[in-house]
Amino acid sequence: MGILDRDIRQETGTAASFLTVDLSALVENYRLLAGRAGTAACAAVVKADAYGLGAGRVAPALAAAGCGHFFVAQVGEGVALRAILGGGPVIGVLNGTTPGSEGACAACDLVPVLNDRAQLRAWRDLASRLGRRLPAILQVDSGMARFGFDPAELSALLDAADAFGGLSLRLVMSHLACADTPDHPANAAQWAAFAAVRARLPQVPASLAASSGIFLGPGFHFDMVRPGAALYGIAPQAGLPNPLRPVVGLRARVMQLRAVPAGRAVGYGHAAVLARDSRLATVAVGYADGFPRSAGAGAGAAWCAGHRLPVVGRVSMDSLVLDATDLPAGAIGPGSLVDLLGPDQDIDALAASAGTIGYEVLTRLGHRFHRSYLGA
Repeated sequence: MGILDRDIRQETGTAASFLTVDLSALVENYRLLAGRAGTAACAAVVKADAYGLGAGRVAPALAAAGCGHFFVAQVGEGVALRAILGGGPVIGVLNGTTPGSEGACAACDLVPVLNDRAQLRAWRDLASRLGRRLPAILQVDSGMARFGFDPAELSALLDAADAFGGLSLRLVMSHLACADTPDHPANAAQWAAFAAVRARLPQVPASLAASSGIFLGPGFHFDMVRPGAALYGIAPQAGLPNPLRPVVGLRARVMQLRAVPAGRAVGYGHAAVLARDSRLATVAVGYADGFPRSAGAGAGAAWCAGHRLPVVGRVSMDSLVLDATDLPAGAIGPGSLVDLLGPDQDIDALAASAGTIGYEVLTRLGHRFHRSYLGA
């Protein structure tokens, strides 16, 4: 009996599904990534409520492991994270400020990533009104066309005598578009574009690599790396062995087991018709809980006692149907637990069955699960 089984036995019986977050695995992943980064500092990206796993538990565990730099996407996330972590850790806001949010950003000692002239101007104006220098991170678009100054625009800005007056630049950064594909030519092109900008700001620390970029080698590490998904166990490079520990487990109860004859249709739209006499297990997880609807019709599966149980028909909002025919008699019944994420199927495998990526599966996991944090 494992830790997860003990947690479930201690349950009151009201929960139908169980999500576990292994904080010790999270910390091991952080240390592995920090070790890969060599002399570069290792930050942690905890945006979207730590990728849906709960920033209130994830961020303190990382801080206790020695992480001193965190990134979120929005100012509101930064305000909440500051309340969780207190003073001390640096919190960067990747999307920068929205008009009117600058005061809250400064009051909570957040460091905005300045992505364009409007954000730069607003942050400088606030520094002038407050009569003190404000910290800032500068982002350059090295080839993703998403966030950041265009390199030519930034070059012209750097030619101005007082472009960053009133500000203290803590970091210059960019983001790789194709880092999960090591041999993609965009990686070298973006590195060159970023290095050219960094040469104009030699005294400012630099950051280019996020999760996958760490594995492109020391040349991509610069002064700081910013892992996000890799912390939570998502494979950093497609098709290669995953060096990271799984952090998330997901189990669900069987609500009903029934014998259904061949020829019967199953689920909405009668999308599946049974080719044989079957035993079908209905499980209390659906797309409202983040199980991908596109993983229906046999593409996705759960696991029980080492057996793969394919999804039959369409995934419903609150349930899905599994083919349990090949399990030994008595191996499964109402109240039994099946693994949706676990030793036989990690996040990347579930995502592949749904035609998506682990990031999307992870961040969509819902709030009806009973959550357990292990290794706290």
